Amino acid sequence: MTTLLIDNCRVLDVHALTLRTGLSVLVQDGRIAAVGENLAAGDGATRIDARGMTLMPGMIDCHVHVVASSFNLGTVAKMPNVFTMLRSLPILQGMLGRGFTSVRDAGGADWSLAEAVRTGLVQGPRIFPSGKALSQTGGHADFRQRNDDLDVCSCAYKLGNIGRVVDGVDACRLAVREEMLKGATQIKVMASGGVASPNDPIQNLGYSEAELRAIVEEADNASTYVMAHAYTPRAIARAVRCGVRTIEHGNLVDAPTAELMAERRAFMVPTLVTYEGLASEGERYGLPAVSIAKIDTVRGQGKKAIEILARAGVKMGLGSDLLAETHYLQSDELRLRAEILGNGPVLQQATLIGAEILNQQGQLGEITAGAIADLLLVDGDPLADISCLLGQGERIRAIVKDGAFVKNTL
Repeated sequence: MTTLLIDNCRVLDVHALTLRTGLSVLVQDGRIAAVGENLAAGDGATRIDARGMTLMPGMIDCHVHVVASSFNLGTVAKMPNVFTMLRSLPILQGMLGRGFTSVRDAGGADWSLAEAVRTGLVQGPRIFPSGKALSQTGGHADFRQRNDDLDVCSCAYKLGNIGRVVDGVDACRLAVREEMLKGATQIKVMASGGVASPNDPIQNLGYSEAELRAIVEEADNASTYVMAHAYTPRAIARAVRCGVRTIEHGNLVDAPTAELMAERRAFMVPTLVTYEGLASEGERYGLPAVSIAKIDTVRGQGKKAIEILARAGVKMGLGSDLLAETHYLQSDELRLRAEILGNGPVLQQATLIGAEILNQQGQLGEITAGAIADLLLVDGDPLADISCLLGQGERIRAIVKDGAFVKNTL
């Protein structure tokens, strides 16, 4: 059993949004054993004096694509699996270095990559993989170009393809069962058009209601849930009525749809920062012109959507959804939201609410006895100044994941 004692903490209580001073945190065998004053640790324990720093939970990003090493997702989809895997490693390391100790992959990462992280084979955040996102023919994960004769989509077999093309109720049921068998912890579905795919305008709907309900039923049978890519009020409301638990992006949501989400206790995972990255660097790094033309359709509405959702009482998780060379912008999602909502609510989105979305309440996203010891020692007070969490983790002096240091510059 390994033991770590962190003394003289200012502990960020993400429930009350306060700093509790003068505390110690005892970590044993990967979990928080106690939080209190004057805690003792046995011989051989590692002791850290955290005076002047804030101890907070590791953050959770609920919408990433760790295999998305290029803006042109169609190119990644054709890449050899070994290249895809190797190109994902620095992406994972960067996320962990920014203080994101857990991520929910929204299409692409599979059980093997999650297991490689879990067992220490590679360094990165804990991954909750969706496997392949489900897309109808011509939908958001169908990257085939228009042609006289469509080749059979190889998307189900290539690691770099974030999704797979599947049509019809029975085929959708089988696809969910296959993704669960392969190790998905939740199911991702494309319920509307999107930016990064070539042939599906934003306003298009994805899947019939019968297909969506079948996908939700099969996920529920496997004791998990469905997350849905959706932008427009029509697509969002339709998905929520079909039983989808979390909506991804949602830039064009309106007040009645937000109220429906709150009534059904559905979560939203907005992803403001990805549109900043797409707009500033997409063309430079190979985002197709047809996708660039779609960005402004959703970019300008993202901040307004956050306000609408907050007024309706919809719980929001933090998501970044970045691609390729813009993964470095991940922490800016905190800044963009804090400008609208304030620092405290955004910190809850990145911790407590993220854990709730992952069905990890009491395990992740908080510093309480019994929780997994994912901890950040921050030079600063994120409640007062969110900038101490921005950049590439320069002001995060130490990162503990599963009770072990993955960064320590104390």
